[in-house]
Amino acid sequence: MSLLTIETTETPSAPAPASPVAASARNAVKTYRTGNSEVRALDGVTVDFTAGAFTAIMGPSGSGKSTLMHCVAGLDQLTSGSVAVGGVELSDLSEKQLTRLRRDEVGFVFQAFNLIPTLTVEENITLPTALANAKPDVAWLDTVIAAVGLGDRLKHRPDELSGGQRQRVAVARALASQPKVIFADEPTGNLDSRTGAEILNFMRRAVDEMGQTIVMVTHDPIAAAYADRAVFLADGRIVDELHAPTADSVINHMIAMGD
Repeated sequence: MSLLTIETTETPSAPAPASPVAASARNAVKTYRTGNSEVRALDGVTVDFTAGAFTAIMGPSGSGKSTLMHCVAGLDQLTSGSVAVGGVELSDLSEKQLTRLRRDEVGFVFQAFNLIPTLTVEENITLPTALANAKPDVAWLDTVIAAVGLGDRLKHRPDELSGGQRQRVAVARALASQPKVIFADEPTGNLDSRTGAEILNFMRRAVDEMGQTIVMVTHDPIAAAYADRAVFLADGRIVDELHAPTADSVINHMIAMGD
């Protein structure tokens, strides 16, 4: 009597598909001349910013975090290397094409709000689409306005609003054109802690409920704790990153970096 041995082999499961990338940098170098010396603000940075995620960029003063954001957003040019938004290499674009990409594919939120004082709240929010000679998606616009709680302020001008309301207008403006990615540079820097938390909560909801991609430069560990990932820079290089950061874990990293 012979025994028949049947060998079974498990078919390996296919690897999970990689998350799409909203923006990226490859070997990014940015240098500045100051007198007779050269400052290397970015020193070979390679990083991906995942679509539908909230990323915080952190680091000591002078680490290159704002320079990285400005270069990836197309507000400044690299000395060498490459950056891309939505898979489009920015260095391949003419100035006119780059302007169009910044207007149509990228949203911006700055510490100083950058609202047009002579325009109403509604006009500020719809400014990007107006500049593109396009009509806003009314349903989406209504969703954004409701989400930031500005329905009763649409005819007001910026000087009639509180600081928190102005920043909500700025966030709504960034969202209104449904950009591939929103870059936020210290968006709560001019706000008190309660108002700052409101803005950060809304940005978190924009990622979770609207599928938005946000890249935020901040020095605040509490703000970074709203993100899915914190990327740490020092001397123009990425030195570490944290997933699901907490305020305490960010503080510990910043202490270790000597900030």
